[in-house]
Amino acid sequence: MTSPESAATPSPRRSLPTVSSGQGAAGCHGRGNREAAAASGETSEAVQELLRDYPLGPHDQPQGMCPAFGSLRVGLRMRRTATILSGSACCVYGLTFTSHFYGARRTVGYVPFNSESLVTGALFEDIREAIEKLADPQHYDAIVMTNLCIPTASGVPLDLLPKEINGVRIIGIDVPGFGVPTHAEAKDVLTGAVLRYARREAEAGPVARPKDLVQDGPTVALIGELFPADPMGIDALLRPLGARVGTTVPPREWRELYRALDADVAAAVHPFYVRAVGEFHAAGRTVVGSGPVGAEGTAAWLESMGEALGAGASRTGEAVDRATAATRAALEHQGIRGRIVVSGYEGSELLVARLLVEAGAEVPYVGTALPRSPWSDPDREWLESRGARVQYRASLEQDVEAAREADPDLVLGTTPAVQAAKEGGTPALYFTNLISARPIFGPAGAGGIAEVIRGAIGGRERLARMRSFFDGVGTGHATGYGHVGVPERRLTASERHARARADRSGKAGEAA
Repeated sequence: MTSPESAATPSPRRSLPTVSSGQGAAGCHGRGNREAAAASGETSEAVQELLRDYPLGPHDQPQGMCPAFGSLRVGLRMRRTATILSGSACCVYGLTFTSHFYGARRTVGYVPFNSESLVTGALFEDIREAIEKLADPQHYDAIVMTNLCIPTASGVPLDLLPKEINGVRIIGIDVPGFGVPTHAEAKDVLTGAVLRYARREAEAGPVARPKDLVQDGPTVALIGELFPADPMGIDALLRPLGARVGTTVPPREWRELYRALDADVAAAVHPFYVRAVGEFHAAGRTVVGSGPVGAEGTAAWLESMGEALGAGASRTGEAVDRATAATRAALEHQGIRGRIVVSGYEGSELLVARLLVEAGAEVPYVGTALPRSPWSDPDREWLESRGARVQYRASLEQDVEAAREADPDLVLGTTPAVQAAKEGGTPALYFTNLISARPIFGPAGAGGIAEVIRGAIGGRERLARMRSFFDGVGTGHATGYGHVGVPERRLTASERHARARADRSGKAGEAA
C-alpha cells in the first residue's frame, strides 16, 4: 500500500465546507452533514454536484454498504488502472475487501492523514506525491484517486491534480457517504469521470484505436453492469435491425471508452447512470431507456431502438415480431404462479419485476434504493398500470412493511429484508446474488429466472418445518435462549440518554 510521508509545503486551499468530518454523532452517512453543507453556502463544487446528481430519499442515511464499494469495484475491473484511496484507515481497510471479494488481485493504494496534514493542506501534497510515484506508463493507463468522507468534507481539491503524469491519466473523484446515497450510484461517479476524460481526449485529436471496433454498421453501447451473457443476447436482438452491441460501460479497459463513445446509440439499461448518460449526450448520442425484458418490454425497447437507429418501420417490425415470438414461447414454458415482492439496491429491480409479471407472477410492490429516472419511467408506468406500487429510494422499513401487507409467496430483497421475511415464514431470496446475477433480457432471460423462483416458492413447507423446529427459541436479545434463563435486555445508548433526559425534565418540572 502506498503511504507517502507528509510534505511540508501546503497546497492551495479553498474555503472549507461546514460539514462534519464523520467523527460526530451524525456519522459519515448522516443527512445532517449534507444538509449542513447545503445550508452553509460554503460547499465545494464536488459536494454541490453530488447534491444535484444524487438526491436523497425518505430515509436519513444509506442502508447498504459504503458507496465507495461501487466506484472501487468499477476501477478494479479496469485493466492497467491503479486505485488510490484517501480516508479514515478503518474505511480503507474495509473497502479493500472489495478487491479480494471480486478476485481483482490488485493492490489498493492508501494515502493516510492526520489532523495536521488535513488542516494545513499537506494531505493534498501527499496525494500528489503518491500519484507521481505510481504514474508508470509501462504499467498503467490511468490512476483513479478517490477521496472518501473526511477529505471530501474538508475540501481537498482533487481537481487541482495534474490531468496526466508521464502519460498516465489522473482521475480524481469524491465518493463520500454523505453525498452518494448508494454504492450503485458511486459506480456512475467513476464511470462518468472516465467517460468525460475519454470524450475530451477524442475531441482534442486522434486517440488509440479500440480493439474489435465494429465498422460494418451502427452500434449500441450498453450502460450498466450486466450478466456476461446479456450483451450477447441483446446483440442477437439488434442484428435484425442491422445493428450490433459495440461495448458496455463501465468498461474493462480504457480503449473501450472510445468504442462506447463511437456508438450510434446508448442504451441506459440501468437507469441510474446519470453522469454517464450526460457524457453520451455531450458526445451527441441518443440514449434509450428501459431494456428488452419480457415480450412487451422487448417489443417496446426494439421499437425505440429502431427509431433511434433509423432502421425503418418494416425492418423494425420484423425484428419485433421475431423477438417477441421467441420470448413469449420461453415465458409460456417457464410460467410462474404466485405473489412476489421485489426490492433491492442494484437498479435492475423494475426490469426484474416486469419479467416476473410477464411470466405470470403477481407483483404488488417494487422497491429500489435508487432514485426515479426518466430512463426507468417506461418500466414504472408499465408496472403501475398492472397494479404494482413502485417505491424509489425505498428504505428497509418500507420494503419490510410492504412485504407484510402483501402477504407474498416469495420476497426478493436485500439481506435484512430476506431475513425479516424468513423469520415470518415467507420464502425469500437475496436479490443481488441470486436474481440480478442472472440473464434477464430477451428469450434467454425469460427462461433463465423461472426455475429458481419456482424452487423458492415451493420451499414454504420446508421453511415452516424449520420454524417449527426452532419454536420457543428466543429472538433479539434472547437469541439462542429458551423460556428459562433469558437474560434481561440491556438498554441501548440512545435509550439510556432518552431516559436520562426524561428524568431531568421530570425533576425540572417538579422544581418549578
